[in-house]
Amino acid sequence: MDIRALLMGLAFAFMWSSAFTSARMIVVDAPPMFSLSVRFLISGLIGLAIARALGETLRLTRAQWRATIVFGLCQNAAYLGLNFIAMQWVEASAASIIASTLPLLVAVAGFVFMGDRLKPLAVAGLVAGFGGVVLIMGARFQGGLDLFGVGLCIVAALALTVATLALRGASSGGNLMTVVGLQMLIGSAALLLPALLIEEFAVNWTPRLGLAFTYTTLVPGLLATWVWFKLVQRIGAVRAATFHFLNPFFGVSTAALLLGESLRIVDLIGVAIIMAGILAVQLSKAPAPR
Repeated sequence: MDIRALLMGLAFAFMWSSAFTSARMIVVDAPPMFSLSVRFLISGLIGLAIARALGETLRLTRAQWRATIVFGLCQNAAYLGLNFIAMQWVEASAASIIASTLPLLVAVAGFVFMGDRLKPLAVAGLVAGFGGVVLIMGARFQGGLDLFGVGLCIVAALALTVATLALRGASSGGNLMTVVGLQMLIGSAALLLPALLIEEFAVNWTPRLGLAFTYTTLVPGLLATWVWFKLVQRIGAVRAATFHFLNPFFGVSTAALLLGESLRIVDLIGVAIIMAGILAVQLSKAPAPR
């Protein structure tokens, strides 16, 4: 892993984690699904325009089309859609903690459905990681954390696990920015109908809403997705996923800094345990030195 990959991984981890804070700002002043649908529409069109400028085409392989559709539905519509809805009731830091269990869930899914072998280090990491989540959430439930919102975040994390397992087919075969743009448009289309049927279009136009929407659209939405795909191409999915161990720290600290959400000692201890667990799981996947 060279310095460029290191910087890309750090940038991705921060952008991915900061999305929970900007999303929390958006749902305070606008309907969540409609806002997300519009965000995906703008991000997708920008992505396809950039792809065209780069000389890319819409000629994707069958594996790319399949993975792009799954990724668009599971990550954009299900994962982000459910998180946006949930953050009407739960704090951004709580949502980011649940979402940060992605590497742990992927490891479990690989063991259950794909026959992956779990080394002792991975088992220890899973126990530690999920234990850290239980520690944080147990303390927050005592403070009145919304059970329905947490349930939505959990389902969202499971959907993201499916999207991650589909990533390999989307990151090979070229036309990378085209893939990024198309999966954004798929997410936009999937969210538009339920938004029109269920949500009331009531927007409180504020400077904070405008800044948060712009940031979410361009940075976590478009740039972070592109950086992630490029990082996977550069160093592989296993090494790239190691950077997810930083997500709990970035997610909680950003929410505390920008939203004034509480940050207690038990949160810091839990975050440290989760980070150690995620790092252990990812390190267990590294090939043995020759």
